[in-house]
Amino acid sequence: MQTLRATDANRQLSSVLRQVSKGEEFLVISRGKPVATILPVKQADTSHRASRELLLKRLSSQEVTGTRSWTRDELYRS
Repeated sequence: MQTLRATDANRQLSSVLRQVSKGEEFLVISRGKPVATILPVKQADTSHRASRELLLKRLSSQEVTGTRSWTRDELYRS
């Protein structure tokens, strides 16, 4: 993990993001104290993806009636 001053991170954000996309990690320091970590996004869990696809398949197979049993006011009532 590389250490990077906040001012440098601001000036070189595009370069930092390119490096992060290649797997590099950065610890951002402001006034001598760690304030943030910039890391690559982890790949989505495959079980989450499978669940999402199953839900979308089920929803696309259901009939769309265009009717509802609630009003807009009921929806936003607290």
